[in-house]
Amino acid sequence: MSAFVHIADAKVHDVRAMDLIPYESGAYYIFDSGYVENERLNRITQLGSNFVIRSKKNMQFECSEYRPVDVSTGVISDQVGSLVGFYVSKQYPEKFKKVVFYDVEMERTFVFITNNLELPSEQIALLYKIRWQIELFFKWIKQYLKIKSFWGTSENAVRIQIYSAIITYCMVVIVGHDLKLERSTYEILTVLGISLLDKTPVKEPFSKIDNNDVKDLYINQLTLNLF
Repeated sequence: MSAFVHIADAKVHDVRAMDLIPYESGAYYIFDSGYVENERLNRITQLGSNFVIRSKKNMQFECSEYRPVDVSTGVISDQVGSLVGFYVSKQYPEKFKKVVFYDVEMERTFVFITNNLELPSEQIALLYKIRWQIELFFKWIKQYLKIKSFWGTSENAVRIQIYSAIITYCMVVIVGHDLKLERSTYEILTVLGISLLDKTPVKEPFSKIDNNDVKDLYINQLTLNLF
């Protein structure tokens, strides 16, 4: 598994990041509907990579094959076909799969397209659902790593703060994984934050602090720092 992070000016459209991603053969790339760019998606296919993307409402699709579905999984239809239209068919000439999925929890219908014709339709929907973890990641660093406001206003200062937040998050997750800690990412961050100057093994503070005490300890630490 590889990771890719790109920071751009607010004026730059997000879709341009697709040109910078180091695509790997056999890997899966999950995009929202704002990234539906036929030529860019065709490049992913030619590189031997897989994409799953939420379709735009105005997509002109011609079905050439209907596949059986298990409606108990939420999948309404599974079709294989191609784009209709002189220009779009030139931009993406390959066949692709179109999956219509109804999410019971959200009470919404989603339409996904993918260049992987063999993967079960319910797996296509699951892959897109996993994409939501990225949104939760951004929410987490904004909430707990104070990324809402910036310490500096220069481009370099902003980049340093964002990358520092991402590195901090990754390190916290790695600590939790390697030490097999049954704590939330927030709790791990809090315990590490109040134990930074302790000359003890990393795992030791977690064995001394109860889950219920984490919030109180963090508040007490903040109070001490104020004085």
